[in-house]
Amino acid sequence: MTTALIYLIVMVLVAAVVFLLASLVFGRGEELAPLPPGASPTRLPAEDVTSQDVRDLKFQQVLRGYKMTEVDWALQRLADEVDVLRARVAELEAEREHS
Repeated sequence: MTTALIYLIVMVLVAAVVFLLASLVFGRGEELAPLPPGASPTRLPAEDVTSQDVRDLKFQQVLRGYKMTEVDWALQRLADEVDVLRARVAELEAEREHS
């Protein structure tokens, strides 16, 4: 009987420690106010998106989130492409001005 009581006490203490650690790691359970419909916490300029805008872009992570390395790779690729396209546009505009 005493052994079962000791096991029960140890299990309760372990559960309390696990709960406290999980609370510290995952927060206290507060919820943020909901975003208005159609709103996103991810920000980009309405026009003239630059490669730096793409590089600075971050996404929310959720429980079934995303693989960060893949998203980071895609964002880097997009930022590089924006740089190439902007350079080409500038080149074509310079040619047009000289014509």
